[in-house]
Amino acid sequence: MIQSMTGYGKAVVVYKDKKICAEIKSLNSKQLDLLTRIAPIYREKEMDIRQMVAKALERGKVDFALWTESLQGGAATPINAALVAHYYRQLRDICQSEGIPEPQDWIATLTRMPDVLVKQEVEELTADEWAAARQAVEQAIAALVDFRKQEGVALEKKFAEKIDNIERLLAEIEPWEKSRVEKIRQRIVEGLQQIPGVEYDKNRLEQELIYYIEKLDISEEKQRLTNHLKYFRETMADGHGQGKKLGFIAQEMGREINTTGSKSNLAEMQNIVVQMKDELEQIKEQVLNAL
Repeated sequence: MIQSMTGYGKAVVVYKDKKICAEIKSLNSKQLDLLTRIAPIYREKEMDIRQMVAKALERGKVDFALWTESLQGGAATPINAALVAHYYRQLRDICQSEGIPEPQDWIATLTRMPDVLVKQEVEELTADEWAAARQAVEQAIAALVDFRKQEGVALEKKFAEKIDNIERLLAEIEPWEKSRVEKIRQRIVEGLQQIPGVEYDKNRLEQELIYYIEKLDISEEKQRLTNHLKYFRETMADGHGQGKKLGFIAQEMGREINTTGSKSNLAEMQNIVVQMKDELEQIKEQVLNAL
């Protein structure tokens, strides 16, 4: 079964007093194009995360994010109370000795002083927390792969429908192809008869007709297109990772349909070719999403 390159996955793992959240999205791309947004505590594991994503997803434009949320709500930044008291005494003494008015808002003044707000130490990543984070990453990737498989089922159904339509339209050409030989012959003979005093060799006319009709023969194009349709179905059955090959086959199908159209000098046949092109164009649009 083929897979789509479009997908979404998210996972949350609880570790102590925090939630570890992993989210991953993907769109179609010719190769793996990975953008990561990782919380500082997990930055040292970025290469490991990239390898996990690349191994599982292979191809696509991927947006990955890993972050944490506190289960205790927003933690307030600690205030150095001793330093605040020291600043207060100093500023008050200066104001009194120099005759300067004291600030109306002491809190705003003091909290702007250096080192009043205590900076928390940088967290260190432990083996246990990384195991929890890794679990979140793996679960998010697995969810995205499942999403891709579901989208792949829809793609495969769409492709099968379009291939069947092209095959049906190809069969509709055959009756018109047979009748057009007689129409070509009749048109040429009628044209010769309208020219007064012209005599022609019927044997030579038959030879010229055979040569002309051979140039317009589409038997080879029909056979090659039939083979491409069969190969497209076989490639779909090979499973995921066949997106590029399906694109190449669709291009070859287009060549045979275009050649058939250029050789079809009958309006009814050309109308059928236009319908075939429309079905193929829809395949080409969707095959860009196939992994």
